[in-house]
Amino acid sequence: MQTNLADFIVGTPEGREAEEILRKCVHCGFCTATCPTYQLLGDELDGPRGRIYLIKQVLEGQPATARTQLHLDRCLSCRSCETTCPSGVKYGHLLDIGRKVVDVQVPRRGAEALKRAALREVVPRGAVFGAALGLGRRFKPLLPRVLAAKVSPAEPAGAWPAPRHARRMIALAGCVQPSMRPGINAATARLLDRLGVSLVETRGAGCCGAVRFHLDDQDGGRDDARRNIDAWWPEIAAGSVEAIVVTASGCGVQVKDYGHLLKDDARYADKAARVSALCRDVAEVMAAEAACLAPLLAARAGGRPRRRIAFHAPCSLQHGQKIRGVVEGLLAAAGFELALVRDAHLCCGSAGTYSLLQPEIAHRLRDDKLDALQAGGAECIVSANIGCIEHLAGGARLPVRHWVELLADDENVT
Repeated sequence: MQTNLADFIVGTPEGREAEEILRKCVHCGFCTATCPTYQLLGDELDGPRGRIYLIKQVLEGQPATARTQLHLDRCLSCRSCETTCPSGVKYGHLLDIGRKVVDVQVPRRGAEALKRAALREVVPRGAVFGAALGLGRRFKPLLPRVLAAKVSPAEPAGAWPAPRHARRMIALAGCVQPSMRPGINAATARLLDRLGVSLVETRGAGCCGAVRFHLDDQDGGRDDARRNIDAWWPEIAAGSVEAIVVTASGCGVQVKDYGHLLKDDARYADKAARVSALCRDVAEVMAAEAACLAPLLAARAGGRPRRRIAFHAPCSLQHGQKIRGVVEGLLAAAGFELALVRDAHLCCGSAGTYSLLQPEIAHRLRDDKLDALQAGGAECIVSANIGCIEHLAGGARLPVRHWVELLADDENVT
């Protein structure tokens, strides 16, 4: 694609990156076939190819409009288009650049600005979010229906083994998961403990930065990344930890991108690249421990009735991190029967805060996804991302859990 970037961005780091990405696009349109919003709305400007044209026009000097912003806002950032693209277009990075420029030219106002500001200030702060969630649970009958559907019941965390092994890994606690589903990291810690690895959380770390970064505050998102790096660095520098384990695949995409996000920060570039290299989705960790894990999974599978489950692969896992088939293999080895799920490549509509900002589209995508997940006779839905789990649970007739909880369940794996 030929480009002629405007003076305000040409020659800048963002301009050079955008130009490189744009010139890889050959207009083939393969991306539209796997774009959830294009499939749902049928508008070229609500597909990757159309959004690329909109971003190109703005970067070449054409003023952005509220309509431009709306089409970019409707993108789920699911990166399914990147999986489909034969030219290797890094659409997600281009979208980040385009959104930043458009948001400067078209400032948010009124209720939209207030909603985004509230999400930026509440969601990434674990203690504040936890307190708000506690109030929401207490007064759930009084909340608006859309908001009440987001308030999940409290769950026990379960036991977390004390550190006792020479091998250590750090878990990203995150921002909403400790309050909404504390059992996920605890289950991971129990399972890793059986494999001879101690999992710990580090004081001072928190939100991965994705919430602020994708809510008109990219600088704030980078600050969150720096805070996490500072919290993790003493143990990384000492060589006492093998990996940063992330159990929410959406957060994993962000942490693995720290090296890119901070590449122009002289103080943090090398550290960020090191953290990104150490980041592992829990599925990657379990796959790497296959030799030790196999006997535990075989014990779980032997002598117990096979349970039929449906696995929803989050976009951040299969498209963002390119991890496909790993979780399914682990579940099958543990004796679970996986139901076939149609259109498994399509997004469920969660996409971080998308389900709150674009509820109509998000709910249509969720309903389609639940129809597919619940059509195969499964008794449980499992996924790999807290956002997907909560979003699906808001409309599912089946229980929805993180897959690692099934493997770590003491009744299942002993």
